[in-house]
Amino acid sequence: MNATAHDRRIVDQFTRWAKPFADLPLHAEAEAMERTLAACALTADADVLDVACGPGILACAMAGQARHVTGIDLTPAMIQQAEARQAREGRSNLEWHVGDATALPFADGAFDRVTTRYSFHHMPDPAAALAEMVRVCRPGGLIVVIDATPAPDKQAAYDMMETLRDPSHTSALTLDQLRAIGREAGLREAVIDDYRLAARLAPLADAQDMAALNALFDGDIAGGQDRIGVGAWRDADGIGFHFPVSIVAWDR
Repeated sequence: MNATAHDRRIVDQFTRWAKPFADLPLHAEAEAMERTLAACALTADADVLDVACGPGILACAMAGQARHVTGIDLTPAMIQQAEARQAREGRSNLEWHVGDATALPFADGAFDRVTTRYSFHHMPDPAAALAEMVRVCRPGGLIVVIDATPAPDKQAAYDMMETLRDPSHTSALTLDQLRAIGREAGLREAVIDDYRLAARLAPLADAQDMAALNALFDGDIAGGQDRIGVGAWRDADGIGFHFPVSIVAWDR
């Protein structure tokens, strides 16, 4: 695989953040996971692919309900975290690959469910990744995407915040934009759901970025206009906010 400059940015960011990312409680938050698993509609005989699987949080959760789960991620350090999680949980029905979401090394129609969570906003071309997810999903299967979806009038400010926080961010699609690439891929919507995921800023950013982020959030809080669209607040524990997340599942 010939890594692009953006691929290298992703690998650099998530190599440094692999362990902290894996340990953040918000990534395994119970209600969000419950809603995600419900949308996946897993069965005991399902073969599942989790694209851009990160430290394997969703993949390991799905492995408790499916026959077999495969995880693939661009960052080797994330796959190491996924393997460690699998070992801690004592699950045998998982396997892991290092690879690119836009060139999946799997046969057409190899999986009953194909998922990705919190990944499209890192991709320069999420439609290309969705096309690959469609290719490897069998007819009659289900494709599920979970990601932050800012309101259209908040998208630019949200992207500014996320780029400051994470240089591998490209752009977060609005829900309408996410639904549109599904339609363009010839998919039929099966589930649309949403939730707001509470987070604290400090554990989610590098120290050198905190001054600019604090200034951005404080300006948003003081103005009372919620220009970023995350309902930010400041209290004794610092800055808190909510990620606006959507789940879209399509029938293949």
